[in-house]
Amino acid sequence: MDSEALAALRREYQDHGLVEVDLAPDPATQLRRWLRDAAAAGVTEPNAMVLATVDPAGAPSARTVLLKGLDERGLVFFTNYRSRKGRELADNPLVALVFPWYDLERQVVVRGRCERTTVAESAAYFEGRPYQAQVGAWASRQSAVVDDREAVERRWAELTVRWPRPAGSGTPDAVPVPDFWGGFRVDPLTVEFWQGRPSRLHDRLQYRRHGGPASGWVVERLSP
Repeated sequence: MDSEALAALRREYQDHGLVEVDLAPDPATQLRRWLRDAAAAGVTEPNAMVLATVDPAGAPSARTVLLKGLDERGLVFFTNYRSRKGRELADNPLVALVFPWYDLERQVVVRGRCERTTVAESAAYFEGRPYQAQVGAWASRQSAVVDDREAVERRWAELTVRWPRPAGSGTPDAVPVPDFWGGFRVDPLTVEFWQGRPSRLHDRLQYRRHGGPASGWVVERLSP
């Protein structure tokens, strides 16, 4: 597709609207509402969110991760701590998240600060993962350069011998939690709920921390 065709791509959003009285008193409750709407609408991976980080030189990087926990403390995802995002978060815990629900003409943008979940929290989630995902956490040296696909598959095969899964309905041998793997919790500073509107006059309502972490939220309307 050439530049002219790209420039001509345009869609007029519908008049759904989002007004202040529609919002929950806190962003976690509002996000749960929109997550339920996305799941009910059949959105693929409704809990998928784009995570943006920066390296020590200030160069950004972004990738999609899955939201796996949400409460008043923040949003939780899990990853390899030695991955690019893990290393960048160790240097700079400030992040941005985007939930892009295109079919609903909605997005949610979160800015906040990351911290690791506790070892117990990471272990509880890991132990509930499917066997393949548990072994996959060990098999992947995430973000590292590999020789070829076969190298990854050989590593997988070696680990399934080390921690075999019984045939049939048997319980798999316990796959230990890698010491280089676990969760991050994003404590939000701002959470913006974006709803598409006609003529590009979109609704943007943002929750912003009022004071410290124990304080409440103020809601601000941002210009589209």
